[in-house]
Amino acid sequence: MSQLVTIYGGSGFVGRYITRRLAAAGWRVRVAVRRPNEALHVRPYGVPGQVEPVLCNIRDDASVRAVMPGADAVVNCVGTFDRKGRNNFEAVQAEGATRIARIAAEEGVARMVHISAIGADAGATSIYARTKAAGEAGVLAHMPQAMILRPSVIFGAEDRFFNRFAAMARCSPILPVVGAGTRFQPVYVDDVAQAAVLGVTGAAEPGILELGGPEVATFRELMALMLRVIRRRRLIVNIPFPVAALTAGVMELVETLTLGLVPPQITRDQVRSLRVDNVVHEGARGFAELGITPVAPEAVLPDYLWRFRPTGQFEAIRESARNLRA
Repeated sequence: MSQLVTIYGGSGFVGRYITRRLAAAGWRVRVAVRRPNEALHVRPYGVPGQVEPVLCNIRDDASVRAVMPGADAVVNCVGTFDRKGRNNFEAVQAEGATRIARIAAEEGVARMVHISAIGADAGATSIYARTKAAGEAGVLAHMPQAMILRPSVIFGAEDRFFNRFAAMARCSPILPVVGAGTRFQPVYVDDVAQAAVLGVTGAAEPGILELGGPEVATFRELMALMLRVIRRRRLIVNIPFPVAALTAGVMELVETLTLGLVPPQITRDQVRSLRVDNVVHEGARGFAELGITPVAPEAVLPDYLWRFRPTGQFEAIRESARNLRA
């Protein structure tokens, strides 16, 4: 019988790519999510019955345990950018990750892969980074042979990085960024998925791996690349950290006063995160040890950012016509 994996958050941005790869490899995949009816897009990744969304809330022991029986491996892809509410940083990234690992150990699951993030640090000023570190510690305390993946900013068709700023550039002549000099090492989502699959199948050594793409670039340079891809000229304006922190504080106050109806465009915790470079540390294990050659953003961005060009998919035709006239 084929092997079974439970993927917590298996319908999300990173999770769906892991789900697709494991289904293609013949695994049965149990996709554990809070809203299974919104995860039906994963079913066609396999033959009928091979990939099934199931209800799970990682804040509850019984719910996590209910979707784990029979699993040969588990993957935790659940993360959040919410600092408030029931699904906040601590509840999801620290307690939730620890809960999955603890129950996996109790159920005798053989392997676990946990998706964390570069910058996870118990001593960080950012709550996001501290809770990521707490989640890693909890996972290793219960599943010491787990594989922990720390990707830099992830790009892909469903990302909330390049897509977000491309949408802003379509509507505004100015592109404001916080921390224009902060360095990133963008990593393709399917490369992260490939690494996770190696952990699930036991084809790679466990431990902590930092995943970054082949290029390191500043925030400003990444925005310039994005603008070239969408064929738009915009003024990239750096927002100093003190100004950004003050603005974020006002936005958070407005959110509180409106009972969450007006969410902040940026939070103070995100500003703190942007003060720190998001690149692979020297000497860290990564793609090289896994035998994976990461894909550069230039190879993928045109495939999904074309819709932000002035004439969308027809922009390339217009450019060809201009070349012919020339």
